[in-house]
Amino acid sequence: MSLAPTSPTILIVAAGRGLGHAIAEQFHLRGWHVIGTVRPGSGRTRLHELAENGGVEVETLDIGDPGQIAALRRRLDGRELDAVFVNAGISTEDQNVTVSEVTDDEFTEVMLTNALNPMRVLESLQDLVTPTGLLGVMSSGQGSITNNERGQREIYRSSKAALNQLMRSYAARQPEPKRTLLLMAPGWIRTDLGGPDAPLAIEDSIPLLVNVVLEQLGTPGLRFLDYRNQVVPW
Repeated sequence: MSLAPTSPTILIVAAGRGLGHAIAEQFHLRGWHVIGTVRPGSGRTRLHELAENGGVEVETLDIGDPGQIAALRRRLDGRELDAVFVNAGISTEDQNVTVSEVTDDEFTEVMLTNALNPMRVLESLQDLVTPTGLLGVMSSGQGSITNNERGQREIYRSSKAALNQLMRSYAARQPEPKRTLLLMAPGWIRTDLGGPDAPLAIEDSIPLLVNVVLEQLGTPGLRFLDYRNQVVPW
């Protein structure tokens, strides 16, 4: 696809496969210039294949390494981004492990990957985003404290609730909100994380999720929404 120089640009973090790649593909199809990141040493990914058509750049980033975040920021110096979307999420090996059973290392890894590191990426790259641009992160309906009536997956739930709280704190720090700040819940999808019993395929959710992101772009302030554009209770 040949893109005009005025095409809006989005940086999608963790776009090598799964939901991240699907988001990158959707924005590419809709005429956006996409910069997507893959983990160092990941080899050739579906994002590399998408980049063969033009209009897509591939960067490397391990969001768990502050030095790599800083290096990406330096490489993008002088660029103007219309949106940054961070797609990151892992769970414990046993997704139903409880707080009495989880190891310190497992708990720390999930919290760092799902809550702290995405916010570090946004904080580092925020000044590259246009004043009325968008900063978004992939949350989860399981991050809703209000909707947690069954328990289960409590470490993952806790990490996404922590992400939501950190994003809310970030929003509160902005003196006069002009940018769109989004926490997105993609639904229960059949992925490595979601498992084979999930009711949604990637193609059922992600095109709708991207619709929501595009509809919200330009509306200042923070919202927690799902892929159907429904408000998710905190």
